[in-house]
Amino acid sequence: MTQVTERGTSLSAAPRAGVRRRSPAAAACVVGGAVAAGLGLGFLAVLVIVLWISSPYPDSGPGGALHLAAGLWLLAHGTELVRYDTLSGVPAPVGMTPLLLVALPVLLMRRAARLGSAAEEEDEVLPAGAVFSAVLCGYLAVGAVATVYAAGGPMSADPISAAWHIPLVAVLAAAGGVWGARGRPLGPLPSWLPGGVRRAVVRPRYALALRAGAGGALVLLGGGALVVGASLAWHGAEVQSSFLSLTGVWSGRFAVLLLALTLIPNAMVWGASYALGPGFALGADVTAAPLGFPGAPGLPRFPLLAALPSAGPGTPLTWSVAVVPVVAGLAVGWFAVRRAREVSYGETALTAALGSVVCGLAMAGLAAASAGPLGSRRLAEFGPVWWATGAAALAWTAVLAVPVAVAVHAWRNRPAMGPGGLDALDADDAVDDGWHDSGVREVRWAAMRKAAGALIPEIGVSVPTAVPEVPAAPEVRVRRAVTVVAGLDLDPGLLVGKSAESVEPVEPVSGPLAPPVVGARVLARRKPPPE
Repeated sequence: MTQVTERGTSLSAAPRAGVRRRSPAAAACVVGGAVAAGLGLGFLAVLVIVLWISSPYPDSGPGGALHLAAGLWLLAHGTELVRYDTLSGVPAPVGMTPLLLVALPVLLMRRAARLGSAAEEEDEVLPAGAVFSAVLCGYLAVGAVATVYAAGGPMSADPISAAWHIPLVAVLAAAGGVWGARGRPLGPLPSWLPGGVRRAVVRPRYALALRAGAGGALVLLGGGALVVGASLAWHGAEVQSSFLSLTGVWSGRFAVLLLALTLIPNAMVWGASYALGPGFALGADVTAAPLGFPGAPGLPRFPLLAALPSAGPGTPLTWSVAVVPVVAGLAVGWFAVRRAREVSYGETALTAALGSVVCGLAMAGLAAASAGPLGSRRLAEFGPVWWATGAAALAWTAVLAVPVAVAVHAWRNRPAMGPGGLDALDADDAVDDGWHDSGVREVRWAAMRKAAGALIPEIGVSVPTAVPEVPAAPEVRVRRAVTVVAGLDLDPGLLVGKSAESVEPVEPVSGPLAPPVVGARVLARRKPPPE
């Protein structure tokens, strides 16, 4: 039987009303994802149209320029394109993704997810999963349309490659946007994971390992940028000649400059792989490495390719790039050290090793993203090999990071040194305050243990029967009143230097005594240095 509320609506219809209230917000998230994809497509379309209009010899109409813009948008997601108008008639794949171009869809998708998470509808915020799904649906719908549209252009997208590259980029960007909008919560791990795994992941070693690995990867990328920049400056004449010989009009040179700028992150990864040792491939059976470069005469003329090392065996100049992975290993070891004395050396070494693993995985992923084919036959393999680059980064950083981390940990936790070294910390440096005199401390401890009963266990401290006489300081005589709490059954005669008349009894205090401190050590205080 359906129950009716005071307003005449059934209770069973309440959940449906909630769904209807949420539907505008969900629709707004879908539209936000579609707008993010449209903005990326529109930016590239405007850029390509401007270059097409300014070109004195356009080889296609506006339709061809729009097809090319759609292909570039798909290439920004890592989708492999196929070029059919080749001289040999054999379709040539183009799979090298300019990494700077990837930032466009990632930033737009992340912004759409953040706005969807912050949108409210009648004081009700959509759950994170709903925002993520809605934004993703809108983005993937536009991606499917762009894939179909680009199939009729000069560079059509591979459907299989587009089917997993576009969702991969969209999922990662949307997840980052929702996570950032929710305040970047780490959150508990799923309950279906074993308890030992969930407890181990919350340890601080993993956060330190991520920080150390990211620091090592950034050092490698910075070193790769220095290697590329130095090579461009060393081969400045060849680079200038290559840039000027490609085209003679300003629009063409501007397009070449834009392409070179979008490939700078790729060049940084290639430079890091070169410094690590494996180098990068420049075609079939051709690899540029510090130990030698056989040369690649069939390469196209391009400013970045003009900065390749000279053909021949390695020289001390090319071997000097090994400084980059050495500095990266030192950085991983430095960032893997916790500023706490209770951390063991084994924990520090394990954290450094995990940081090396993170650095190796990061460099392997970047190497895989920066490589790809630029054609067929000789240009089918172009860029660093991902597994070789990751293994080299892991080996370099692990060998250096572990001993560096242990050494830094030992240096930070070294014992305090006096003015004359450890030998200067003798009994003469302790402050004669009366509390640490022989016998006084034991007597007071015995009195407290007697009053506490079973709260304080026996620790085998021998209590002297007679209290040694403690000489009073002749310079300053201070009369202090001592307050004794009833219940301790403390003999006033045990208090050295005090008379029974100076004891002022107070009201009894109910409640247990404070629990004993286990493992505490009493250290001698040093005298202040003479002025």
